[in-house]
Amino acid sequence: LSIRMFTPIVALSDKAIAINGSGSLATRPMDFFDEILPKLGVKIKSNNGKLPMIVQGPLIPANIEVDGSLSSQFLTGLLMAFSFSTSPQAPLRGRGASEDSDDLETVSIKVKNLKSKPYIDLTLDVMKQFGLRIPENRNYEEFIFHNDFSRIPPSGGGGASYTVEGDWSGGAFLLVAGAIAGPVIVRGLDINSTQADKAVIDAMKKAHISMTITEKEISINPGVLKGYEFDATDCPDLFPPLVALAAYCTGETKIKGVSRLTHKESNRALTLQQEFGKMGVKIELRNDTMIIHGGAKLTGAKVHSCHDHRIAMALAVAALKADGETEIEEAQAVNKSYPDFYSDLQKMNVVIAG
Repeated sequence: LSIRMFTPIVALSDKAIAINGSGSLATRPMDFFDEILPKLGVKIKSNNGKLPMIVQGPLIPANIEVDGSLSSQFLTGLLMAFSFSTSPQAPLRGRGASEDSDDLETVSIKVKNLKSKPYIDLTLDVMKQFGLRIPENRNYEEFIFHNDFSRIPPSGGGGASYTVEGDWSGGAFLLVAGAIAGPVIVRGLDINSTQADKAVIDAMKKAHISMTITEKEISINPGVLKGYEFDATDCPDLFPPLVALAAYCTGETKIKGVSRLTHKESNRALTLQQEFGKMGVKIELRNDTMIIHGGAKLTGAKVHSCHDHRIAMALAVAALKADGETEIEEAQAVNKSYPDFYSDLQKMNVVIAG
């Protein structure tokens, strides 16, 4: 996320800046930048589309088209960089004016195959809160920046007071834990949020989970869970908790959006199939759909997180009602996003050693 979001932002600088990372980050595809940044006047040198990268701007907004099928995170970074760059000191170089004119009209980012649209809504909201220029959004297919400085808020990109919402991505594991081994009450999640992973509520309803939702809290009670069908294309981070849920549902569960799982901390589709298989859960991969055969009794086993925080949390949740102990190797991977995860599970009287 940081690399994809901040690379266009640091490219606003006229200095050469090195961007590096360790672990699985070294294998994640970043060739998006090799293709796009030179079109914006940015010099870039990468390791065949992977880290490390060296970028040198300044980035100058121009009309471009990007592919949003891999991740919306690239677009988030570009939107912020375009917005900050389009100041009176850096006029737009787009359509509607001659090359030597300062009276330039617009530039646009055209997007094809955009996934995870809710995260773009969050991006635009944060930009608005901090006084950045907001582009015209044409059905998520084109974002147009107008050269109209009268529309920029007085702060002009200055400081702001902002409260970060509770994280539905992490909260999803607690909600599923409640459905499997509850009851549990989860507080701090905004039911009116635009976060993509709030869709976990829709999936849980399909699984016939007993829950009560108010403005302040969500109460979950265990019960008879039924297999369900769910499209996670726009919320792929829900795959791990929903697989844990499906393991305890009677019948088959079908989750669409497997193509979004390849370039995560691990190849999550294969990792979920492999590690849950060790606990007795059969998972099939058919094109873009994952089929989980639920209802069988899970068995505690020695499993591995593959250094993936969401895999570690999913395995821990699945272990709550499994027969015997489950040992998760590299369990500390949860520190990437939810360092208090295990201590929160202990509040449900879960015995955790290690």
